[in-house]
Amino acid sequence: MNLERIKFTDLEGFSIGNAQDFNAFTGVTALVFTKKNICGIDISGGGPAARESYLFSPLSYEQSVTALLLSGGSAYGLSAATGAMQFLEERGMGYKLGELVVPIVPQSCIFDLGIGSSKIRPDAVMGYKACEAALDKSSKWHGALSGTVGGGTGATIGKIYGMERSQKSGIGYAAFKVGTLKIGAIVVVNALGDIFDYTTAKKIGGALTPDRKDFCSVEEALYLMQQSATNGTNTTIGAVITNASLTQQELCKLASMTRSGLGRSINPVGTTADGDTMYAISTGGVKADVNVCGTLACKALSEAIIDAVNSSRMEDAEYLAAVKAVKEN
Repeated sequence: MNLERIKFTDLEGFSIGNAQDFNAFTGVTALVFTKKNICGIDISGGGPAARESYLFSPLSYEQSVTALLLSGGSAYGLSAATGAMQFLEERGMGYKLGELVVPIVPQSCIFDLGIGSSKIRPDAVMGYKACEAALDKSSKWHGALSGTVGGGTGATIGKIYGMERSQKSGIGYAAFKVGTLKIGAIVVVNALGDIFDYTTAKKIGGALTPDRKDFCSVEEALYLMQQSATNGTNTTIGAVITNASLTQQELCKLASMTRSGLGRSINPVGTTADGDTMYAISTGGVKADVNVCGTLACKALSEAIIDAVNSSRMEDAEYLAAVKAVKEN
């Protein structure tokens, strides 16, 4: 059976919207779900900034996600969910409790306070606007937009020697189809480690030499430093969406299998200086084996990581000016 690459938006059951501040270099990407779903989660990094995470553990009751937010702002950015909940409540979207409706809005954040402005973070207004754009097909911020946009606006990589030797990254997407099975990945790459094209093992992003002309190795830097590096300022967050009919336990397994996709694309990965978090969400009823789904999800994730880096490249002068702006604000 042939593997076919498809658009991320060919997956059913949700819409995507973005909101951002390009001066402050921060933003929000919202996936608003328009049909019942099941969600699992895997947290492999040591410093996640997230909300509602426990709802999707194997020990919890299966809960349908109303919206998933991927944002900047570190823990400050979690306030974006307040605006998302307001938007969804106004439209009667969420878990019904008698006459009340409670939107279920998990969120994960990257640390993007080292570029643009550390004082401006995603807030309730930005969370509201991201959800609004998700349901408004006429909005310029509607859809699976790659690069320096939404939750990827302030994403950077290679910060082990400081921001002056790091590079711009962003948000990326990829999706595949095998028969009737569809799986796609969305990812915001803000990793401690170097980034590789998993098909060639070629480094495509990461820490740079002082003159910014060549790459240096984050792995070697860790060996030389012999200490924890930039704790809490890195994170790769994302989700795999599928039309496979899976239980919450199976979705948690699927999410954990994506560690292989992270591992072959980012090195090192899952450190205490990262907050790596992956969601796995089923929106369909196609019968499929969880191992097949997990293997395909890893491929989609690795491709999405490449998209996030390649679509976010920035000229050195512009990038360094954005980094310098933090110290001046």
